[in-house]
Amino acid sequence: MKSSRAALRYAKALLNFALENKQEEVVAKEMQTVLSIINDSTELEVALDNPILSGSKKSLLMGEVFKSNSKTTQSLFSLLSINKREGILGAVAAQYSMLYDKHQGIVEATVITAVALTQVLEKKVLEKASLLTSLKVQLKNIIDPTIKGGFILRVGDLQYNASVLDRLERLKRELITS
Repeated sequence: MKSSRAALRYAKALLNFALENKQEEVVAKEMQTVLSIINDSTELEVALDNPILSGSKKSLLMGEVFKSNSKTTQSLFSLLSINKREGILGAVAAQYSMLYDKHQGIVEATVITAVALTQVLEKKVLEKASLLTSLKVQLKNIIDPTIKGGFILRVGDLQYNASVLDRLERLKRELITS
């Protein structure tokens, strides 16, 4: 919990600093790359969170892995090293991406389906999702065959579950309680 609050604070500060320097888009792309690399490399995540590894070694590690980043992002790495918070780099990157999207007026809508969406269905889902928010909707389709059919739509903190699995579970509960 503390690290997520700390990550949010660092991400807000980074966004404000990037906005002042008109680097927010560059930093957003870099944070996506950082997040992708950290998610793909558990060794890197473990190394950055390792209390035995010295701060200077962690700083060198971040500098080597992410050497082509802007000065703004390099400043974040330095700040995290100074404050011995290298372990929350992935969380900071994720928080920055969310804050940047919010700043740009973009919200991610996730639709979970049993099969991939066709372009026609994707357009319909986008239309429905845009009715739930005034922000620009960016759709992400997750395929989960366990829902059997239908869909689950998440926009921000709202969720609409129209899956066959949910309907079967409700029917099962009703039969048990009757």
